[in-house]
Amino acid sequence: MLPHDALEPPRPPFASSDAASSSRSSSPAPSIAGSSLSLQINYVPTKFSAGMRQRGRGKGATNKIGGGVDAFRAGEARMPRANEEDYDGVDFGAKSRKKAKWNRFKWVLVCSNTIYTLFALGALAFMLTVWFDVWKHADVLRVGNHPELILTTIAAAAAVLTAVVGWGGIVLNNRGFLAVYTFLLWIAFALLVIPGYITYKKFAFNLEGKINKQWSEALGALGRLRIQDQLGCCGYFNPFVEATVSSTCYSRTILPGCKAPYLDYEKVVLNRWFVAIFGCVPLTIGAIVVGLLCSNHVTYRFGKGMMPKAYRLSEESMAVIMNTYASQLAEQYGTDMADVPTRNPNLESTRPSISDPDHRESTRL
Repeated sequence: MLPHDALEPPRPPFASSDAASSSRSSSPAPSIAGSSLSLQINYVPTKFSAGMRQRGRGKGATNKIGGGVDAFRAGEARMPRANEEDYDGVDFGAKSRKKAKWNRFKWVLVCSNTIYTLFALGALAFMLTVWFDVWKHADVLRVGNHPELILTTIAAAAAVLTAVVGWGGIVLNNRGFLAVYTFLLWIAFALLVIPGYITYKKFAFNLEGKINKQWSEALGALGRLRIQDQLGCCGYFNPFVEATVSSTCYSRTILPGCKAPYLDYEKVVLNRWFVAIFGCVPLTIGAIVVGLLCSNHVTYRFGKGMMPKAYRLSEESMAVIMNTYASQLAEQYGTDMADVPTRNPNLESTRPSISDPDHRESTRL
């Protein structure tokens, strides 16, 4: 039995925060300039979670690789496989176990956005043909339905922009783009129903009275002249009632008044207008539902999951991290406790011995 004076004072299981901070600030950071070591080695937590190690049967601890759906299992590491879809183009030195392919959520998004793109482009193309006076009597719409025409053109342009953002998110597998795409679908939906409501209200509630007021107060002399030339009429009831004199419209003309042809034209146009707009509403709602349900499943992570190259872990970086962790365990519990949880066959060749006094001195915290 050893005498009392020969006993060494017990070492505390955990170093004090002041001593740890002072020793941590005094210990030099591993040199990574011009090497392949990851910058993550300077931001290593005090203890590693169980997901950082995988205990093989008789083979010790090995680095786990995962990704995809496996990354969300309990205790799973977030280290991807080579050629994984979320880490396309990053070489991890291993072969992919299966070929990456589109999942069913992406296929549904592609089909939905294709339909949405087609009717958005069709609507915008039709609005442009009206503005450029391609159709017969298109100038009547530009004069008599100018507010509705502007609102519908804005809605079509917003739908095309939304579809382009959606294709960007689908092609790039970017959930951020798809989140913006789903939000823009709501805005496009609101812009779509506004002209539909206006045209329906104008058609269904006293269209004749609205036409009377528009001809008397809103059109002006130039607007009346353009409608007269398009519809081949003169004046409202006859050439003597609110008519704009022209080469074809004068007091002794045989042309009829414009009320009947203009009213009939507005009935047909407004009816087709709001029916077409409300016919696009289910397609837009379907695109919104698909975006809400499928945009988070295009990839298994938010975006590509790409980390800057300087921060990607390699075998050498993991060796430095595990050495630092082993040194901490050796300082607190001794070398026997440090060797058991950190032994890795892949890192044995690069890890110095914990019992080496020089190594312990250089890595002491």
